[in-house]
Amino acid sequence: MNRGEWDARIRRATELASIYPFAAEGLHFYTRLATFQERLYAEIQGALADSPKISADRPLRNELDLSLLLPKFPGFLSLIERIAPAPLAQAAASLTQKGPAGWQHGIQNFWHTDSELAAGVGYAEVPSSDSTGATSSDQVLAWIFLQPYAEYLAGHRESAIVEGTPSTCPLCGCKPIVGVLRSEGDGAKKSLVCMLCAHEWAFRRIYCPACGEEREPQMAYYSAPEIAHVRVDVCDTCHTYLKSIDLTKTGLAVPVVDELATIPLDLWARQHGYEKLQINLIGA
Repeated sequence: MNRGEWDARIRRATELASIYPFAAEGLHFYTRLATFQERLYAEIQGALADSPKISADRPLRNELDLSLLLPKFPGFLSLIERIAPAPLAQAAASLTQKGPAGWQHGIQNFWHTDSELAAGVGYAEVPSSDSTGATSSDQVLAWIFLQPYAEYLAGHRESAIVEGTPSTCPLCGCKPIVGVLRSEGDGAKKSLVCMLCAHEWAFRRIYCPACGEEREPQMAYYSAPEIAHVRVDVCDTCHTYLKSIDLTKTGLAVPVVDELATIPLDLWARQHGYEKLQINLIGA
């Protein structure tokens, strides 16, 4: 990851906001959020520039530098209060009141547990809480805040050989946020992008990352002519879906951003009884 990649995300979000007016509000929120994340990434990169690479044998989520991260958290919460949808802004205000001990708890709880961030979590009017007392909104805020740190760690890691095609990120264990299709021979190869550290790994074309279904009749995909480069990959066994960005159709697409912009596909999928594998940064 480098600064140019963050700039590409921000530019693509700005471009898509003018192309897809229905997604403009969410994309404007994302551009401001990504601008903060880009700056935080640069600060993390500067602070950890001399640190050795993480061993391929050491789990990425064994690393957590709270002395580096906690001082950045109040500014993040202040930003979310100003720019986020009302429920998430209110959650940020509530978390601000908990002070450093509450912030540390929220960050550690997300980082060290297998958090489930289902559709609508963190953007709902009444957030739920888990057995530790952390609310679902706290989990979402920690996820958004920790993304630049996780991306830095993923890029500062020794190469590892990954066997098979895991359904969760081989570096941090989180779910994929989007699929990607790239040209390969006469067809296209598929990969998945992690929702936390943005690591991309190869994946089977006919395989459900939610339940492991691999029978072709149970797997399908749908797209709309006006958004032809984005498709909805669905599983009729577990009724889960994940969007994939087809770079063979639109090479200028930025997968994590184009996924955000194609809200009508999410609406279609949910109307047909499918549940999203992992929400995105605007809660869709």
